[in-house]
Amino acid sequence: MPQISAERVAAIRQIAARAQESIARVIVGKEPIVELLLVALLCEGHVLLEDVPGTGKTTLARALAASLGCSFQRIQFTPDLLPSDVTGLSFFNQKLGDFQFRQGPIFAQIVLTDEINRATPRTQSALLEAMQERTVTIDGETRKLPRPFLVIATQNPVELEGTFPLPEAQLDRFLIRLSMGYPSAEEEEEILTRYQHSSPLDSLTPVLGDVEVRQIQAELRDVGVSDVVRRYLVEVVRATREHPDVELGASPRGSLALYQTAQARAALNGRAFVLPDDVKALAEPVLNHRLMLNAEARLRGRRPSDVIGQILARTPVPVE
Repeated sequence: MPQISAERVAAIRQIAARAQESIARVIVGKEPIVELLLVALLCEGHVLLEDVPGTGKTTLARALAASLGCSFQRIQFTPDLLPSDVTGLSFFNQKLGDFQFRQGPIFAQIVLTDEINRATPRTQSALLEAMQERTVTIDGETRKLPRPFLVIATQNPVELEGTFPLPEAQLDRFLIRLSMGYPSAEEEEEILTRYQHSSPLDSLTPVLGDVEVRQIQAELRDVGVSDVVRRYLVEVVRATREHPDVELGASPRGSLALYQTAQARAALNGRAFVLPDDVKALAEPVLNHRLMLNAEARLRGRRPSDVIGQILARTPVPVE
């Protein structure tokens, strides 16, 4: 199995640092969130971003697209949104006397889908199919979506009236689930100062291109994972299926997601190999939306993050 070189990993770390610095010009604080967003992008996964309005979710997505020189589209999900409003449609052009395809907003490299739980299950399924297959099929013709391709879906955890919650099988399609959270007092003061005259988003310029992103995505698969670390990762995931508070544990897709994100995090931190610390750091954002707690645990106020923390505390960490 080929191993990525230390020199190339150092170069990837520098590239990622440039992207993080660019985004930090717009987003105050939130360095761990930015790193996880880059991890998802480099793993060719998608992100579910849950938080209250006004915490910078849209700004974060726009800053990422501007820093990478990627095309960006935002879709506001509503109950009357149709699948064709997302994917596009074929229409009859009277001038040409033939049908033509009009691309939907899903044909962008970074797509922000606001309040995904407000759309009907039919529209949600059309989006999730495009996310999984990275293609759109209309009238029997399959069209490829651009690469890199990242969907950032948002949910408002407060206003749930009139929403269509994503079922567990569809939640499992997201690589990572994140929450922005409120800024600290110092960070909020910095936001007011930074945005006093204009938005720093308007002055962002790309620090790398989509071709370079695709190259890094391919190289990350060669980040080394030792047998003991791989075994530790599997033990953590399997423990979610055997925990007494869990009705449905993480699937093998969750194991693969944790494996790939650990490789990406290692490279972003300048290492050509994965450490158990990478697995521990990513276990919650990768696995918390893949667990379904039983009724008794929910009544006791238990959360998936509590279960994952308990599993990490109990699982012996390998020492190499």
